Amino acid sequence: MNFVKRRIILMGTGPFAVPSFEAIRGTGYELPLVITRPLPPVKSRGGPPPAPVRDWAASHGLPIESPADINDDDVVQRLADLDADLMVVCDYGQILRPAALATTRWGGINLHGSLLPAYRGAAPVQRAVLSGDTETGATVIHMTPRLDGGPILATRRTPISRTETSGQLEERLSQIGVAATLEAITLLSRELGEHRRGDALPPLGSVQEPSLVSKAPRLSKAEAEIDWTRSAGEIDCLVRGMQPWPVAFTHAETKPGKPPVRLAIRRVSPQPNTAVTADQIGCLLPSDVKDELAIGCGDGKVIVERLQPAGKNEMDAAEFIRGHRLQPGFRFGKPDKQV
Repeated sequence: MNFVKRRIILMGTGPFAVPSFEAIRGTGYELPLVITRPLPPVKSRGGPPPAPVRDWAASHGLPIESPADINDDDVVQRLADLDADLMVVCDYGQILRPAALATTRWGGINLHGSLLPAYRGAAPVQRAVLSGDTETGATVIHMTPRLDGGPILATRRTPISRTETSGQLEERLSQIGVAATLEAITLLSRELGEHRRGDALPPLGSVQEPSLVSKAPRLSKAEAEIDWTRSAGEIDCLVRGMQPWPVAFTHAETKPGKPPVRLAIRRVSPQPNTAVTADQIGCLLPSDVKDELAIGCGDGKVIVERLQPAGKNEMDAAEFIRGHRLQPGFRFGKPDKQV
């Protein structure tokens, strides 16, 4: 078998897919088509949102299509006409139904940013950080119509740093996933060989354990609001887990009679097991360190290091304290949510 002649359809939209797609291209497989999500309408002067897979494919002169519905009958027929061996799906944004998966000889594989069956869904990297996990990884599955539920073909594991944001971890996992993706393709090539399209695929890989399944739903802006009654560690996980989007936030009523200012919290240092009273939770604490923004929380304090007031540039927390002459006892959070 000459693997260079194998034909692979690539499906992806976001940045997580690009390293694996580039590795597949560099390995010499034939790439008859790259499918990506349609560009959304432009809503601001900043132009269209980033489209990493589209940009990558265009830079290499690869054919690109963006069907509104990957499961439309005409699209499924188009996929079948390509006579491909495999489709590789990553960070795409649509679920493929059985008819679409059956258009290639070996079906489809999907690279997912978690140790499946943990964190099935749209935000696996973020949910792992939010949960305070110490380890995660990248998993490649043989696709089935069930979301992220197919048998596991390859896995790579990695620790999560105590200072790592979701954005940093996701970028790292996209690189770690390259080896897993290539391993899965090699496995299918070896085991399925000249398997005929339309014939039932034999079972490959390991079945996911149902008792270990957990969900990773898409993040919402409401989840990013800081609850100062939570522990210092939980608040730290929230701050890191909500970056780069939607970013953890609180409010500060810096001018009497004016609406509270929304503060995006970019970096904190958790200090649990610090003595605070109930009325100090959510408040600026006294400190021996000049201009230190230490806020009381459920089990101690959180030192805010970097923040960004709405409409302004990101700054050191000390700069914010000096600019508003904040004193110990100043309370953070919307008035109706304050402790």
